[in-house]
Amino acid sequence: MAVVLAAVGLFLYQHLGSSLDRTLNQSLRARATDVAALVKQADQGLSESQVLATGGGGFAQIVDQRGRVFDQTPGLRRAPLLTRDALARATQSPLFVPRTGLNGESARLFANPVDAQGQRLIVVVGASLETRDDALITVRNELLVGGPAALLLASLLGYLVAGAALRPVERMRARAAEISARRLHERLPVVPSRDEVSRLGETLNAMLARLETSLERERSFVADASHELRTPLAHLQAEVELALERPRDRAELESALRTVAGETDRLSQLAADLLLLARADEHGLPLRLEEVNARELMDGVATRFARRAADARRTIDVRGDVVAHIDRLRIEQALGNLIDNALRHGAGTITISARADGESVVFELRDAGVGFPERFAERAFERFSHTEESRTTSGAGLGLAIVAAVAEAHGGSATLGDGAVVSIRVPNGPRPEVVAAAKRVAQNEELTAGRPA
Repeated sequence: MAVVLAAVGLFLYQHLGSSLDRTLNQSLRARATDVAALVKQADQGLSESQVLATGGGGFAQIVDQRGRVFDQTPGLRRAPLLTRDALARATQSPLFVPRTGLNGESARLFANPVDAQGQRLIVVVGASLETRDDALITVRNELLVGGPAALLLASLLGYLVAGAALRPVERMRARAAEISARRLHERLPVVPSRDEVSRLGETLNAMLARLETSLERERSFVADASHELRTPLAHLQAEVELALERPRDRAELESALRTVAGETDRLSQLAADLLLLARADEHGLPLRLEEVNARELMDGVATRFARRAADARRTIDVRGDVVAHIDRLRIEQALGNLIDNALRHGAGTITISARADGESVVFELRDAGVGFPERFAERAFERFSHTEESRTTSGAGLGLAIVAAVAEAHGGSATLGDGAVVSIRVPNGPRPEVVAAAKRVAQNEELTAGRPA
């Protein structure tokens, strides 16, 4: 602000000086014209003329080319006002002498050549610079006094305005210091000013809402995982206690062991699924991308579930024949989860297909079931998501979450269609960002594997 005020003051000072100089120069030109007309008439002298009577300190002199004074206004010494050098130049063209000393005062001269009375004469007119200098001194003094006062006032106003603008930021900071993991439901105070501070508060509140949602999801994840782990563990404990309660024959012990083996498999699968999702959250799923015949991949998955499908009196139909650049094991895992869900909750023939769609490959599974409930469709790919009808089944609610994780690791997506339809769309071809992500995951796994247990 000090630099700005100094620059403005300097500009005003120079602009005023230039304006006064232009006005004075115009006045001197007009006077020189009047004196030249008087000289050409040659009927009366400057001492008797009224041409300069209202000049306000003006004076005039007429000299020849050799510097001899022909005539002048009263009060001037009988000596040329121009120096020899200035006189020589004034003989050729009009000449301004910006400042010269005259009778102890500063003055400005204007010399204009004129042909009169049969010879070359030079008309010299002048005016005192005292009024101009006084005006500039007055303006300078006012700027020197008013500038610091304006700077002080501007600084004070700036401080008050900045304080008022930052006061909401301080309130937000104080509230943010009070918010903890147990109080994420609280929000920062937002002023209704619709400025940058207001938008900052709205953005931070949106971030808090996302953090709250994420934390609630993590808490729900831990609670659901604990519940899913507790159920098979309780069955294991009950079977072992019943087997040890009294002597059992071979058939009863074999039945108990088969139940224990089933629950152990369920625990193992649940632990593997949780580990896969945790790995996806931390570093992303490791991928081994290769050219894969989608028909062969789907046939392999269908063969693996053929016996279960036959036991349920259902069939698995495979359609489509394309080549995709994917991770075979991950896509097999995703399709296996979809077929497992269809065998648990669907009906009729299960159809898995693959087709090329632009630069992508779409794997699709459908059956003759009623499809997904509308409320469930919004959170179908969240972890431990169950429909009301499936809460009593043995599924942990991680199948579709793993499907979504596999699709996202490939740079694609998983979606639900109308009815009992689930689609996995993945890019068909090596994408640089997916390949780079796969390399980073592989390097992280190598580093983790190299750490001592």
